[in-house]
Amino acid sequence: MAQPTEKTIWSTDWDSEEISGESYRRVLFQDVDMTELVDHGSSFEECHFSNVRFNVSAHDDAPFLNCTFTRCSFFDATFDGCKLTGSVFDGCTYGLLKVEGGDWSYVGLAGADLRGSVFRGTRLREADLSGARLEGAELRRADLSGASLRGADLTRCDLRGSDLSTLDPLTVTLKNAVIDPFQATVVATALGLDVRE
Repeated sequence: MAQPTEKTIWSTDWDSEEISGESYRRVLFQDVDMTELVDHGSSFEECHFSNVRFNVSAHDDAPFLNCTFTRCSFFDATFDGCKLTGSVFDGCTYGLLKVEGGDWSYVGLAGADLRGSVFRGTRLREADLSGARLEGAELRRADLSGASLRGADLTRCDLRGSDLSTLDPLTVTLKNAVIDPFQATVVATALGLDVRE
């Protein structure tokens, strides 16, 4: 449920700008161009981003807490060490999205087309990835404990090092997904197999 906003930033051009340490709370960003924006640690709390272009932007140690993203584009955007806890994405596009570290627990990415996206060392605890398209994506060393993956397409997805303890292999597409030997045991056990030496 999106929080009510108290201020609106409308049709502003932040293209190629650099921001650092700024703070925004309950702000509606409507039709803002953040293409190639460089963001160092600015804070966004309970904000709503509607039709915002984050293409080729770079965000470093920036919290986006309980934010809502509606019809935003994230082509080639990078989030390094960012905290997006509780944020929800609806109708967004993500081509070549790159996420390094950070905490994306409880995010809502149901049905998201994340083909080719990269999440490395990211905390995705109890994230909603149900029905997400992750073909050819990379989810390396990700904490997926409690995450919902029902109906997700993980074809050719690199899952090595990630927590798959709550993955139900019967409810996802795993064709040609890449896993490590420990994960193979976890998946086999989830399928009811008796793994022995």
